[in-house]
Amino acid sequence: MIPDWLHILSIAFLLLGLLCAVIIAVDEYRQPQHMWIMNLVWPVTALFGSVLWLWAYFRYGRLATHYRKAGVAEDGDEALASFAVMVGKAASHCGSGCTLGDICAEWLAFTVPAVAIWFGWQSLFAEKVFAVWILDFIFAYGFGIFFQYFTIAPMRGLGFRAGLLAAVKADTLSLIAWQVGMYGFMAIAYFAIFPVQFGVELKTNSPEFWFAMQIAMLCGFVTSYPVNWWLLKVGIKEKM
Repeated sequence: MIPDWLHILSIAFLLLGLLCAVIIAVDEYRQPQHMWIMNLVWPVTALFGSVLWLWAYFRYGRLATHYRKAGVAEDGDEALASFAVMVGKAASHCGSGCTLGDICAEWLAFTVPAVAIWFGWQSLFAEKVFAVWILDFIFAYGFGIFFQYFTIAPMRGLGFRAGLLAAVKADTLSLIAWQVGMYGFMAIAYFAIFPVQFGVELKTNSPEFWFAMQIAMLCGFVTSYPVNWWLLKVGIKEKM
């Protein structure tokens, strides 16, 4: 049985993430990002990063507003645009696609269980979670390519085909690295923490599942960070 303290904690962190996302979205409505896709990236990543991403947005994200890009900058802004910050933005950019993809895939598999069967549940996998992870990856990859395309294509002035190829090249390794961290923690939560410690299955329609997913996304950020460092260094990804 899941203890009350964990249930309350899970709800509290989910609401906190939602509140942080709303705060960012409202601020972006007043001061839009120079690159429109970042208006989606910041609030989406705040769903799992909550106060850490809220702080990062007001500390670094606002540097990319139309107002600042017009040439009006505050003292010390130059120091904020460090390479480490750019890597963090690039990793978050990847994480936003993963977040949206996982939300869509998990709820789709929950509401339509046949989808998991299509991806190998009961034929290739005894555990439904492995089939759903394949669906997660497909959705996350699709959203990731979308986000990358509308970053790289405008910045490089590329057409559709060239922009799509560049997006695939930029997002593939980053996404895989992110999913390694995310799947790794979710595997621990799914197979060890909840059945062993609490004697219950971790289900999609529980606050505990999405609280675990918040932690898993942070793990994904950690595992994708060095990969994004390399991708920016060699010029496969664009600096933001």
